[in-house]
Amino acid sequence: MPKFSYVAMDQRGKETKGTLEVASQNEAITRVKEMGYFPTKIVEVDKAKEKGDKKTKAAPKGKAAAKGKKGAGSIQIKIPGLSGRVKSKVLTTFTRQLATLVDAGLPLLRGMRVLEKQEKNPTLKNIIGELSLSIEGGSTFSEGLAQHPKVFNRLYVNMVKAGELGGVLEVVLNRLSEFMEKAQKIKGKVIAAMFYPVAVMIVAVVIMGVLMVYVIPQFKSVFAGMLEGAQLPAFTRLVLGISDAIKDHFIVSAAAIAGVVIIFMLTIRTKAGRRIFDKVKLKAPVFGPVISKVAISRFTRTLGTLVSSGVPILQALMIVKETSGNVIVGNAVSAVHESVKEGETITAPLEASGVFPPMVISMVDVGEQTGALPEMLLKIADNYDEEVDNAVAAMTSLLEPIMIVFLAVVVGSIVIAMFLPLIALMNGIDANGGGDKKGGD
Repeated sequence: MPKFSYVAMDQRGKETKGTLEVASQNEAITRVKEMGYFPTKIVEVDKAKEKGDKKTKAAPKGKAAAKGKKGAGSIQIKIPGLSGRVKSKVLTTFTRQLATLVDAGLPLLRGMRVLEKQEKNPTLKNIIGELSLSIEGGSTFSEGLAQHPKVFNRLYVNMVKAGELGGVLEVVLNRLSEFMEKAQKIKGKVIAAMFYPVAVMIVAVVIMGVLMVYVIPQFKSVFAGMLEGAQLPAFTRLVLGISDAIKDHFIVSAAAIAGVVIIFMLTIRTKAGRRIFDKVKLKAPVFGPVISKVAISRFTRTLGTLVSSGVPILQALMIVKETSGNVIVGNAVSAVHESVKEGETITAPLEASGVFPPMVISMVDVGEQTGALPEMLLKIADNYDEEVDNAVAAMTSLLEPIMIVFLAVVVGSIVIAMFLPLIALMNGIDANGGGDKKGGD
């Protein structure tokens, strides 16, 4: 009877390893589950040894093939820190196409070869080729994905691994592609909503620069000749001083602005700085509701998709924490993880975090009590996708008048500052004219 080595997690999230003598891999999975563990990897002992030998033999071929491709094609320049990444939109398209091919009954390796031929992104094309070689060498699809952490995150790898162990890879790929498409849709809406205020800010900075560097200095020379040594109004002197500082000390001004930006970026990289920044983002008056709803939608959809795909709840919570994108939400998920590890409910730490509204907590509580937690989480995510749409629309409609007023105040203040000396000069002329008339009488 063949031997199978297994890696599994208990209910507390502790990893355990061992071997079983059973007839098949499915029977090994059943036995591990009967022991009260969540299997993460089950491989036949003899095949595991053969896999290592095949990898060492296949590696030179893979390198030779890669060299041949590089020699035949154009020169590829890799920039440190920028190479090896694929845009989420490209990865989403690849996942959807692979899910369609596998769901249609095409073998995984053949489907990968088909996608490799038609892929236009050079980075992803090379990765697909390496994945195909890895599968040919005896590795599982999830093991191959784990070799490219810059492209395939833990959520992606663990969902594929759960699909392989459960024999439902096509179902998991479909769920994963739907998850990525919805995440991409939300991201696109938020980016589209931010385009207007960013564009207005750029226009405002350009207008301010032109006025301060070219226009206002011309007024300064005019005022010097008109007022004949008289002192300018205080507000006018302030604007002229800012203009001189920008024009005459441009490098120092640019360095000061760059220094502020660098200090801010370094601050938010620290734990305390990041926590404060993420908390401010959630509580911000205009952007806060959108960011909060996006975070809740991402949390519920990620956790619901992972659990419904067969990933153990403790492992799923750790993945959700890493992909939350917000320290405050991540801390709340960490508290949930500790609560579940101790055999308690999910709802208590969610309520204590202060991030999740009562409606979400109530729906999670109902899902937990009825045993339909994944379905309830996905319903919450669908509901909050609509909430994100409404919040983005409200934010856009609110930002438009705010930005218009901001531009009007900035430009209007500069215009008023330039007209104050003219008004003072006209008042002086009127006063002199009145004095002359009295003297004549």
